[in-house]
Parts: sequence; C-alpha cells; structure tokens
Amino acid sequence: MCLGVPMLVKMIENDVAVCEIDGVQREASLMMLDDVRTGDYVLIHAGFAIEKIDEKEAALTLQALREALDLGLGPE
Repeated sequence: MCLGVPMLVKMIENDVAVCEIDGVQREASLMMLDDVRTGDYVLIHAGFAIEKIDEKEAALTLQALREALDLGLGPE
C-alpha cells in the first residue's frame, strides 16, 4: 500500500518545497501542482507533492496514521 503523508510547506525554492511534519523535514517536488504557497498542506508521496489539502484534512489524516501505528499496523 502506498501512502501520501500530509506535510506543511515551510519554504519554496524554484519547484522544490521544504515540508515538515513532527519536526521532520523533507524536500518535495512541486512539479505536479500549481499554486502551492508557504503555509499550505500537501500530500507527499515518493518525493512529490501530489495534492494540496486543507489543514483540517491534514490533521485528520495524520491522526489516522498515528492511530494505525499505535495499533501496530505500521512497518515492522
């Protein structure tokens, strides 16, 4: 199963965003999206921002991912 992880866009340079969640930062290409700005939430998959989402949806998705990890459903 592939997952898109919601992350907050902290900085953008050219078509690359520095995104952060829980203190972890990753670079992600913005070549698949238009109109992404610092402060937006995006779904990151395989180094690409694949969808722009609102803050509420990001929080709900992160909560579900954390609950799955707490249940031992994450990677071993």
